[in-house]
Amino acid sequence: MPVSIPPPPHPVWGQPSYGPPRPAPVNGVAISALVLGLLCFLPAVGLVLGLIALTQIKRRGERGKGFAVAGTVLSSAGLVLWAVALTTGGASAFWEGFKGAATGEGTAYSLETGQCFDTPDGSLQGVTYDVEEVPCAGAHDGEVFAVFDLPEGPFPGDDPVGETADDRCYALRSGYAMDTWAVPGNVDVYYLTPTRQSWRLGDREVTCLFGGAEEGDVLTGSLRNDETTLDADQLAFLRAAALLDEAVGSEPLTSYVEDDLPGYRKWAGRMADALAGQAAGLREHTWPAAAERPVADLADDLDAARKEWAGAARATDADTFYVHYDTGYELLAPSGSVTARKALGLATTPPSYEDDGEEEGGTEGDPGFEV
Repeated sequence: MPVSIPPPPHPVWGQPSYGPPRPAPVNGVAISALVLGLLCFLPAVGLVLGLIALTQIKRRGERGKGFAVAGTVLSSAGLVLWAVALTTGGASAFWEGFKGAATGEGTAYSLETGQCFDTPDGSLQGVTYDVEEVPCAGAHDGEVFAVFDLPEGPFPGDDPVGETADDRCYALRSGYAMDTWAVPGNVDVYYLTPTRQSWRLGDREVTCLFGGAEEGDVLTGSLRNDETTLDADQLAFLRAAALLDEAVGSEPLTSYVEDDLPGYRKWAGRMADALAGQAAGLREHTWPAAAERPVADLADDLDAARKEWAGAARATDADTFYVHYDTGYELLAPSGSVTARKALGLATTPPSYEDDGEEEGGTEGDPGFEV
């Protein structure tokens, strides 16, 4: 006989009816870590967010562990790439881009050789930003006379960078202001150098500046006198004079001739050679009629001085050296070139070196000149 199967019991009213389980939420910090890791943007932040996300996921039972791990790994790789770029100079492109953005009007990075500028307080100490380019014809705080790059490698340190800038800038000034007589006595040399921070970004540039020697001093008119401003006759005269300038600057630093007679004899030999070269350069050039006689007279004076310096180079004792030395300097008195300079349209007032004297070489009245 048929058996009837009772229907399944209906759920009792009020008894909960459970559906499928709801998935755990995805951790939002893990998503942020992944995004930053993929973009390699702020990798340090991405790494920190990834570690935070892993901790939250473990504590809260949330999803997104794969996102957090991926973000952590990618951000770590980004940090390594940044470190390599900074230590190998790979960030130089960034620095050049920064300089390109900064070379707009109003920053020291925009300064080029031959430009004049003002600073807000009139000081050239630590100037980097807030400079205003102005015409060199009027009053101004500074003038750029050279720009050069330091060699690649680890940052040498503030002192070595400053020493290199000091040496190079002082050496380069005569290439921009060839006529040293035309540089006022209240002008000094300054320079802008890379810092440890800017070096990491590829900055190697040193900017050499002319500025007032004392606070409040201003420059008026450009100090530039080189191939761009001088005629052929003026250039020939100054190039010949530069030979003697270089020799004068190589004088031994010992206080007295007696302390280094061999060194002073070698220096006197360099002086004699420079004088011979200067006289030859003056005689080889064809001068305007008004300058022929003054330049010829100057060349004769140089020959007479050369003989005295050659005698100093052969001196066997300090007393003999001083005899030739004193006479040689007398024959090189700056006044001897004033007439030739006037005929050539060059400055005719010899520069004053009030600090010279017995400080170098134990000599008094060292004119420190070019003739």
